Amino acid sequence: MSAGPLHTLPEDIFRTVFEKSPGSLLVKADAPRFTILAASDTYLAVTATTRDAILGRGFSEVFPENATIDDNIKAQHIFKKVVETGRKIDIPSYRYDMFDPDTYTYEEHHWSCSNVPIIGTDGKIAYILNTVVDITKEVKAREEAIEIANRLRLANEATGLATWDLDLVDQTFEYSPRMAEIFGHNADEVLSLAAFRSQITADDMDNIIKPSFRQAILTGEYLYEVKITCPDTSVRWIKTQGVIIFDASHKPIRMLGTVLDITESKRDEIRKNDFIAMASHELKTPLTSLKAYIQLLEKKITKGGDPFINNALVKAGNQVNKMADLVYGFLDLSRLESGKLQVKIQPFDINELITEIITETLLVSYHHQIVFNPGKTIIINADRERIGQVVSNFLSNAIKYSPKESTITVSSGVFDNNVQVSVSDTGIGIRYKDQEKLFQRFYRVENENIKTISGFGIGLYLASEIIQRHKGKIWVESKEGQGSTFSFSLPL
Repeated sequence: MSAGPLHTLPEDIFRTVFEKSPGSLLVKADAPRFTILAASDTYLAVTATTRDAILGRGFSEVFPENATIDDNIKAQHIFKKVVETGRKIDIPSYRYDMFDPDTYTYEEHHWSCSNVPIIGTDGKIAYILNTVVDITKEVKAREEAIEIANRLRLANEATGLATWDLDLVDQTFEYSPRMAEIFGHNADEVLSLAAFRSQITADDMDNIIKPSFRQAILTGEYLYEVKITCPDTSVRWIKTQGVIIFDASHKPIRMLGTVLDITESKRDEIRKNDFIAMASHELKTPLTSLKAYIQLLEKKITKGGDPFINNALVKAGNQVNKMADLVYGFLDLSRLESGKLQVKIQPFDINELITEIITETLLVSYHHQIVFNPGKTIIINADRERIGQVVSNFLSNAIKYSPKESTITVSSGVFDNNVQVSVSDTGIGIRYKDQEKLFQRFYRVENENIKTISGFGIGLYLASEIIQRHKGKIWVESKEGQGSTFSFSLPL
């Protein structure tokens, strides 16, 4: 089978194709001039020039060498090397600033170029195809990323933070040198995720880390504090915080986080708790005696019938009760944070308990009306004293933050195999931004209306911890100026 006739294409077609090619310049190999013979539209666009301005002129005339460029990557040197070696030479990245005629200033630009030799009919290098790409945006983005990484590194070093990155798909684990130091190893020591985890107690792994991970799958946020045992057998406390990254189908694929050594702050906290516990124990005995003396005086004075003294003793008794509640609250706080707060589970009727708490509350707070319709008996398995403490706290807060003579409503019921108890008032209400922090230790809402109301912000924190130890839930619903409803639920 014979080949068909060859068609000779017009020279203009080659010029047209070349001019439409990406970022190309055809240079004649007539060193040292290197005359520009053709330029593509893209090349003219990225270099902000025209064909009339560059065709027929030497390359260095059009693009003068920048004194800041390394001699080894200057155009003259590269072109000569291409002619001498007959090989393609690439320059991945170099800087060549372009003159802006509008501002009469040079603008920073970064380029990547390729120089391909083209052989003539005599077998020698006749032309060089110079192709350039403006990579200024990529270089700037890379420099910015490096700058951000350096700032983050400096910030981490200043704060003592360690960083880690866990791929949840293939379990690849990366960490900063600081993390190895926190765990008691040399900064350059290579450790696996299993090695880090082996320094955490089994109890903390089961009771803190695993539940935190399950919670993070729902919320996307990861936070816990645990003890670790270092290779030298010393014990440290660490705080781990991070986020979970999900794919398009909401499947967790990656975890990013930080680790902070909080040993010193934990020791300070333990010393503070020890002091609170000691002071509370020391205060409890004289308060008990004072309360007993006041009760004896009330009985004796009542026979005399002096209204002023009777009233003064009642008020004194109320103040002693408030002080006792505060002391017992601090005692419970110290027990809770030292892990000694015991929960004694027993069956009891929660409606009966609520009725008792309301009766006790009305003995000292008779300026409010408390409405409760107990309904049928609801038997639950829980710590009667601790649950009573939660109900009492709800009622106490409702009385504190609602106007005198207003009505407080208590309700109970069974919903989805859980008993739910709610206390509603028509008081000042709580701003939305404060609601999620109410159950934090020592948190007090900043509000001009409550500056004169006493409290240390431990009641709701203790209530929350008590309910959580019963595997229940606690929450608040409120609108500022319209009142609040505090609720908790416990599994039946």
